[in-house]
Amino acid sequence: MLNEIELYKALKKLFGFNKFKGLQEGVIKSILSRQSTFVIMPTGGGKSLCYQLPALVQEGCAIIVSPLIALMKNQVDAIRGISDNPGIAHVLNSSLNKGQVKEVMADIVSGVTKLLYVAPESLIKEEYISFLKKQKISFVAIDEAHCISEWGHDFRPEYRNLKNIIENIDNVPVIGLTATATPKVQDDILKNLGISNANVFKDSFNRPNLFYEVRPKTKNIEKDIIHFVRLYKGKSGIIYCLSRKKVEEIAQVLQVNGIKALPYHAGLDAKTRAKHQDMFLMEDIDVIVATIAFGMGIDKPDVRFVIHHDIPKSLESYYQETGRAGRDDGEGYCLAFYSYKDIEKLEKFMSGKPVAEQEIGQALLQEVVAYAETSMSRRKFLLHYFGEEFDDVNGLGAKMDDNAKNPKKKHEASQDVVKILEVVSQTNETYKSKEIVNTLIGKVNAMLKSHKTTEKSFFGIGKDKSDKYWMALIRQVLVSGYLRKEIEQYGVLKLDSKASSFLKNPTSFLMTEDHEYPEEGDSNIVANTNAGGAVADENLMLILKDLRKKVAKKLNVPPFVIFQDPSLEDMTLKYPINIEEMQGILGVGEGKAKKYGKDFVLAIAQYVEENDILRPDDLVVKSTGTNSSLKLYIIQNTDKKISLVDIAKSKGLDMSELIDELESIMFSGTKLNIDYYIDEILDEDQQEEIFDYFMEAKSDKIKDALKEFDGDYEEEELRLMRIKFINEVGN
Repeated sequence: MLNEIELYKALKKLFGFNKFKGLQEGVIKSILSRQSTFVIMPTGGGKSLCYQLPALVQEGCAIIVSPLIALMKNQVDAIRGISDNPGIAHVLNSSLNKGQVKEVMADIVSGVTKLLYVAPESLIKEEYISFLKKQKISFVAIDEAHCISEWGHDFRPEYRNLKNIIENIDNVPVIGLTATATPKVQDDILKNLGISNANVFKDSFNRPNLFYEVRPKTKNIEKDIIHFVRLYKGKSGIIYCLSRKKVEEIAQVLQVNGIKALPYHAGLDAKTRAKHQDMFLMEDIDVIVATIAFGMGIDKPDVRFVIHHDIPKSLESYYQETGRAGRDDGEGYCLAFYSYKDIEKLEKFMSGKPVAEQEIGQALLQEVVAYAETSMSRRKFLLHYFGEEFDDVNGLGAKMDDNAKNPKKKHEASQDVVKILEVVSQTNETYKSKEIVNTLIGKVNAMLKSHKTTEKSFFGIGKDKSDKYWMALIRQVLVSGYLRKEIEQYGVLKLDSKASSFLKNPTSFLMTEDHEYPEEGDSNIVANTNAGGAVADENLMLILKDLRKKVAKKLNVPPFVIFQDPSLEDMTLKYPINIEEMQGILGVGEGKAKKYGKDFVLAIAQYVEENDILRPDDLVVKSTGTNSSLKLYIIQNTDKKISLVDIAKSKGLDMSELIDELESIMFSGTKLNIDYYIDEILDEDQQEEIFDYFMEAKSDKIKDALKEFDGDYEEEELRLMRIKFINEVGN
């Protein structure tokens, strides 16, 4: 084993560093002393150097098991960069042909190769196992070790067999490394790798240089993303989407708006993927758009922002993906767009899986919902999830998230905390959060009936408050340490040791209520494009609202028929002073601009002149041709009175997505005749009732209409009737 001086000399010679970062030195010494080692080190903590340096200075070849072909290539390139011999590091995976495999094996036999990166699927092959058995192996490192746990965010069944394969090859030290692992996953990894006696090194998960923000996801998301990316002109960023189709769409819309961006997903061939990755690393492009499901493994230090177009399926995924920002300790902005519809989509994906897998998936998803909807410090919430305490007043990065920067008002809730703890206790700690909330608000269901909870004196003890209130408070009580989740039982709530003293002597507990995010389908709740989420020019907004009221009164229609709030907000950002510019405003097309725009552009022009306002000239967002061709297809087919079901099917849309498109067409001022379809699903009296509601309503929000009709109509029916109403009254 190297002594201290030799170790530092090797660090300087091989990697050019004078000192180790964080826990690196301890980890390396553990590996060099041939101890099994487990490393939990956040993305950007220098995890790869922990096994690279010991591999380079020891006799034999280290096997590095990694699930990501892209990451393997990246690391092999980096290691080859510090050596004159390219054979020093190799990959062994499905991307190689027979000739290349022979070359790899020859280099290992000759002792040239110090690091062999292997995909777990390749390591299963008998020919590779029998070959490696005969070689001098220094150790086996399992990178992304969370893949071994079904509670991990990237569970890979083939990882489960690694222990047997390693034992088959040689009796060598095993090194497990991960950037994201909850306490439950950590235990799983140690057990499944058979290294329960390993030296464990756990670094802090806190990345104080990252700013976390969650915004509501609305129909205006493409514009929001473009405006955000433009703030980082010439800087590197990653955008994550749920589907390959969305990756392609977002990449295309960025390109037509002058942003150098490329897609990256498993549907692209290996050559294209490698090319796009290299262009990102070499800064030929600024933005890479990738699927959440497909790990990129891009080790680029200066990524300045990570955007989640769709919320990921677990907080581990989210943490790992956001961790790709600011690895050089410079600023990193992590922006996630959240809509509960995303959660519902992820739940649908899980529906065909085995029940146990669904249970785990649901438990992980609910943590994501809790993170997105919480109004407490996001950093504190995130670190608590990984089993780490955080001082949200004095801790490093304490003000680096949207909730900490703009805190909501708090109120005293100690008596409500007592109610929660008592209900958990009196129901014998058998329920998850949802059933505790149902017990508090007195909502009867089969489970509560079967346990006779509905007959207890405490049933309905909190019915004076909403289910959302109680769910928000439970989340905050969990983070405060009075409750804990029993992971083995898929999230059953248990009293923690602090709970009994709180019940005996309740102390102050200040609660902030969770954010309520609007529904994606609601047309008039589009997020503002300025970073703060407020109206760009509040004085102009008041003028425009007043003008809208006058115009609406004159025409005897509700104000939202003229222009909706998001359209007015967009006007306060872009200051359109002619009809052509007005057509570029969110939710305002040619028809609406010509019909209602004149008074508004005159008012804005006057305001701009009086206040010496410098108008932005780069805020027009161009759309790709694909979207306009879809709109044209819909208009032509509704004119022919083709069933909406058939139109949706022919374009691979579900009905909700088709209605999104219909609304977009209608809100831009183009007339649409869908009466023929509405007549099939609603009779005359029903149509009249909904029409009258919208005529009197203060807002056209669908959730308000659903509340008003209390289950009489489906959301789809109300959205279609809103289209009919605005067509007839406004367009």
